[in-house]
Amino acid sequence: MALKRLIIEMGMGVDQHGQEPTVAAARAVRNAIAHNALPGVWEVAGLSHPDEMVVEVRVAVPYPEQVRQEEVLAVLPFGRKTLQVEQGGMVVAGRAIPELGDRNDDMLIAVAAVTVLVEVGKE
Repeated sequence: MALKRLIIEMGMGVDQHGQEPTVAAARAVRNAIAHNALPGVWEVAGLSHPDEMVVEVRVAVPYPEQVRQEEVLAVLPFGRKTLQVEQGGMVVAGRAIPELGDRNDDMLIAVAAVTVLVEVGKE
């Protein structure tokens, strides 16, 4: 079986306080999938359950080595999921508020692309 792309969703996420790249990455993925419906999974691709789709996630975030990948993938409710984390995003100056867990003034911004693929017979 070959995989064919059905949809690509893009999102952005920010951790304003706490300097957690996992939080920014998870928010970017949540933002990417927040406003969609995928009737094509059933009506066009013919899947019987959403766990049959393949979901590939790519996130660019500051400090990618600190990302807890299972927490980012947990944002996705269905599918056979994979995650690729790479250096990217932005660090911008915010305002540290110690009561919110800040260690410094940094705000972390992540961007994500979520690709939904389905298996189709070879042509």
